[in-house]
Amino acid sequence: MWRLNRVRHKAGRQGGSSEEVRLKRREHERALRQARRDRQLVSKRLLLNEDEEQPEVTMDTMSGEQEVVSLLHKLQHSGPERETHLRALSNALRGPSAQLSFIKQENSMHLLVSLLTGSNAQCRLHAVRCLHELSHSPHTNVAPACLPATPYLLTYLSGQSTKFTELCLYTLGNLFPDSDIVKEKLLAQGIIPALASCLENQRHNLSVVEAVGFTLSQLLQAKDAAEKIIPQVLASSLPSQLLSVLTPDPNFGLAPAIECAWCLHYLACSEDNRELLARGALLQCSSLLLSLGDAVAEGKKEEGMELLVCPVLRCVGNLLSLCPVDSLSTQVGDVRLVAAVCVLLQAYPHTQPALARESAWVLNNLTAASSDFCSALLSLNLVPGLIQLLPFSQGINTMVLRVLANIAHKKKEFCVQLAQLGLVSTLCATLKMADQEMVTLSLEVLFLLVLSTQQVADEFVRLGGVSLLEAIQYNSEGEMRQRAAYLLEHHLLTHSSDLTVDNVL
Repeated sequence: MWRLNRVRHKAGRQGGSSEEVRLKRREHERALRQARRDRQLVSKRLLLNEDEEQPEVTMDTMSGEQEVVSLLHKLQHSGPERETHLRALSNALRGPSAQLSFIKQENSMHLLVSLLTGSNAQCRLHAVRCLHELSHSPHTNVAPACLPATPYLLTYLSGQSTKFTELCLYTLGNLFPDSDIVKEKLLAQGIIPALASCLENQRHNLSVVEAVGFTLSQLLQAKDAAEKIIPQVLASSLPSQLLSVLTPDPNFGLAPAIECAWCLHYLACSEDNRELLARGALLQCSSLLLSLGDAVAEGKKEEGMELLVCPVLRCVGNLLSLCPVDSLSTQVGDVRLVAAVCVLLQAYPHTQPALARESAWVLNNLTAASSDFCSALLSLNLVPGLIQLLPFSQGINTMVLRVLANIAHKKKEFCVQLAQLGLVSTLCATLKMADQEMVTLSLEVLFLLVLSTQQVADEFVRLGGVSLLEAIQYNSEGEMRQRAAYLLEHHLLTHSSDLTVDNVL
C-alpha cells in the first residue's frame, strides 16, 4: 500500500536522538494535516538537515546575535573557510532573535544572495539553508527581507539537485503566510508556471512532488486565492499534474499524494471547479477513493492513510454537487463507490468521527440525485450497516439519516425494502432523541415509509409509535409538531383504532 517513509524526514529543531526527532516530526505533521479537516491551515515546514543527528546545543540570545554579526563580517572576506562560516551561520539563524539581528545588518541579504548565486555549489547549498532558516522565522518582518532572493529560488527549481530543489520549495512555501508583498512579488515573478514546470520535470521524485504540493497549498489558502491565484492555477498544467499524483499505485508515496490532494481540495472549493470536472477530476478521485476503501476493508490501514482519505473525500463531495445528473455515472465510473465510502464511514466513527461525517456527506451527495446509487446501497446490502450508525452523534447520524431519506424519496419499492431491513423500529428510537434535527428527519423518513405501504403504518403502531408522536405533538414546536400532528391525523389514528378493534375481537 502507500508508504509514508519513502519521503525524507522533516522536523523542527528539537533535542533528543534522531529517531525521537523523526517521531516528533511525524506527530507534528500529522497534527497539522488533521487540523485542515475543520479549517484551512497555513503552516511552515523546516527540513531536517540530514547530517545533523546529534542534539543541538541551545545558545543564549545574546551569543546568537553576536555570532551572526561575527559570521557576517567573516563572510565578507573570501577564503577557504567560507563554507564553514556559512554552515555556522545557518545554525545560528535558528534563533528568532538571531534572525532579527541578521536582517538588521547592512547588506546582509545582498551578501547571502551573492553566495546563493555564486559558482561554489556547497556555498549555494549552505546559503539556501540560511534562507530556509529565515523563512521559518516567527517574525513577520523577516519574510519581506528575503525578497531579493526569491527570483533565484524560483530559477533554481529547474535544477538537478533534489536536496537543493526541496530547500528552495519549502523556503518559498514558508514565505507566503507572513507577507502579502512576498506573495504578490512571487506571483509576478512566475511562481505558478515555475511550480508546474518543476512538478512536470520531477514527477518521479517523491520528495520534490511533496514539496511542490506543500508550496502550492500555501498559495491556494491565501485570502484572495479565489481572485488572484486559483484562475492562474486552473489555466496551467498543474491540475492535471496534481491528478496524476492521485494514483492507487502501491509503489507511490503517501505523503506526496496527501499534499496534492489538499491542493485539489482547495481548487474544488472554488467557484471555478467545473474546470476540474472537465479534466476528469471526479473520476480520478473516485477511483482513488474506491482503492482506499478496498484497502481499509482488507485491514490495510497504513500510517497516515486517513490524512489522504479526508481531502479525497472532500474533492469527491464538492465535485458531485456540480456534476450533472445525466453524466454522473460516467464521471464517477462505478456504483461500487458507495461500498467503498460505506467502508470508510464504518471504519472511523469511533477514532475519527469527523472523517466518518465526511464519508456520510459524500454518500449523501452520491444518493441525492441518483436512483442507481440508492439501488446499489440496497442491492449490496449496505443499508443495515447505515442503520447501525443512527445512534452515533457528532453529525454522523443526521447525515446517515439524510442518505436513508434520499433512498426513501426515490421509489416506494425502496421504502418497502428499508422497512424490511428494520428501519421502522430504529426510527422509534431516533424519535426519542434530544437532537431536533434528528427528530425532524426521522419524521420525514417515517412519513415516506408510511405512505409506501399499509404494513409499515401497522408496524409503527404496534411498536408504540402513536404515543411517541403524541409526545412530540404536545412537547415540541414548529415543524416537528406539525409533522407529528399530520402523521397522526391522516395516517395513523385510524389504523390505531382498527388494530385495537381487531385485538378486542
